[in-house]
Amino acid sequence: MFLSKNDFSSVIKNTPLISIDLIVKNSKEEVLLGKRINEPAKGSWFVPGGRILKDETLDEAFSRIAREELGLDLQRDKSKFYGIYEHFYENNTFDDDFGTHYVVLAHEFITNDDLRLNDQHEEYRWFDMDEILNTKEIHKYTKNYFLGRKQ
Repeated sequence: MFLSKNDFSSVIKNTPLISIDLIVKNSKEEVLLGKRINEPAKGSWFVPGGRILKDETLDEAFSRIAREELGLDLQRDKSKFYGIYEHFYENNTFDDDFGTHYVVLAHEFITNDDLRLNDQHEEYRWFDMDEILNTKEIHKYTKNYFLGRKQ
């Protein structure tokens, strides 16, 4: 269930959001990133993802987010659980005077399918690991998924 702007603003102000981030790799081990058009992290390259809705199971949320963000019909049990992360932002999607706290469940999967990308990002691009770790415009929370990991 999606909330009204006022209700969602109150949730952001008073609780952490729980989300799923999708670490999408192709057969060349490149990672799909999108340049965000919304706060928080506007203008940064970031992995696709989305928040879990009230009364939505993790499996339902994963499938919905993969469908909405990428146009793919995916099941969570076909992905690799990457870990739990926290993201803290000083701002929020509504430009109110408080920050956003996410608890993120990151999942990885490999695809060579054609992706139907949504309008949450102004552009999408595949990045190799060196680019991810060394490109200034890639958000630190995206970089954190790969720091110290054996690829």
